[in-house]
Amino acid sequence: MATKSESSGKKTRRKASTAPELHTSAMMAAASMGIDPDVRRQLVAAEAYFLAERRGFAAGHELEDWVTAEAAVDSRLQQMRVA
Repeated sequence: MATKSESSGKKTRRKASTAPELHTSAMMAAASMGIDPDVRRQLVAAEAYFLAERRGFAAGHELEDWVTAEAAVDSRLQQMRVA
């Protein structure tokens, strides 16, 4: 159901879901670091929230925040694994 018609003739679109390859790469990253994928996702979500907060929650940077947060979390997890 990508598009639905309303009685007024307007169409609304729902947001596209995360691409399967992004989800798969996140699961592989979590597995390679020995962390539960759900825990990793929660850490990334928290980091992305703080990035958005520092920007004053300006719209339009959600994906950028998420990708930056993933890199930061993965880097920290990798450092912990090496130590």
